[in-house]
Amino acid sequence: MNPALSISSLPSRILASKTIAILSLALALFGLSLPVAKAQKLRIGISMKTLNAPYFAAQGKAAEEEVKKLGGTAISSDGENDMMKQIADVEDMLAKGIDGLILNPRDAQGLVPVTKQCTKAGVPVVIIDSSIDPSADYVTVVQSNNTANGQKVGEWFADTFGDKTPHIALLSGEQGNLVGGWTTEGGWKAMEDLLTAHKDIDVVLGENDSMVLGAIKAIKEAGKQPMKDIFVFAAADGQKEALQAIKEGTYGATGLNNPKLVATTGVDILVKAVHKQLPANFPKISYTEPAAITKDNVDKYIDPNAVF
Repeated sequence: MNPALSISSLPSRILASKTIAILSLALALFGLSLPVAKAQKLRIGISMKTLNAPYFAAQGKAAEEEVKKLGGTAISSDGENDMMKQIADVEDMLAKGIDGLILNPRDAQGLVPVTKQCTKAGVPVVIIDSSIDPSADYVTVVQSNNTANGQKVGEWFADTFGDKTPHIALLSGEQGNLVGGWTTEGGWKAMEDLLTAHKDIDVVLGENDSMVLGAIKAIKEAGKQPMKDIFVFAAADGQKEALQAIKEGTYGATGLNNPKLVATTGVDILVKAVHKQLPANFPKISYTEPAAITKDNVDKYIDPNAVF
């Protein structure tokens, strides 16, 4: 460094860092410290693969509300179920300047490069709900524990259905989508076909509530009653319409897959990551608490004002 260089000619970033260092030293002499950076200075990107479904709409809204609750600014985008659009959305956020990214990836492989791009730019990434390939560069994946939810719901079914042999119709999600996700209309149409082909069905298990709610429509149209003629339940979700049906006795049970809980947990972890407050060995996957929601405990989970 040129010894003749004056302090006033130093770049502002260097001056700022030197000022902070000197101030920190001075405060330390008096037993004080600088305050931790506050959340209101953060700009958090929220990239959802789609908002064209109640679950994801609720998740995106909950993430925005949590950022605002912490005093930050949320910059949100709807990938419209288009991988290339979602990639462009994230790149646009990086260009605008974000401090951290909440990412619900449309494609487990296709979104890997943008996670690396973000991390290289000093922007930590937290994945929510959907899975991503382990080669991605991210802090953690926040998901409901669907395996544990399924086990709890399965145990409830075994205890409730009785000793007779069940004839089960399984409503599965989209092929290749690790977290499933059929619609109410899809469940309705699939159940119509199943009832036509298999007259002995007495149990319907869906991978999510939306499909089972659709199946219930088909069951009623066939002149049968849910939970009397045909036992109905889901592995996961906790959609408010399903919870109301559980309360009324026309729906058996579902697993707790709360989009709001997943989103707020993800934002809270991301803010800590931005402030470098996470331990070095922080787990690469973070599960929310599992539960089987039944008529016995449904009042604990019903929220009539919920988006989902």
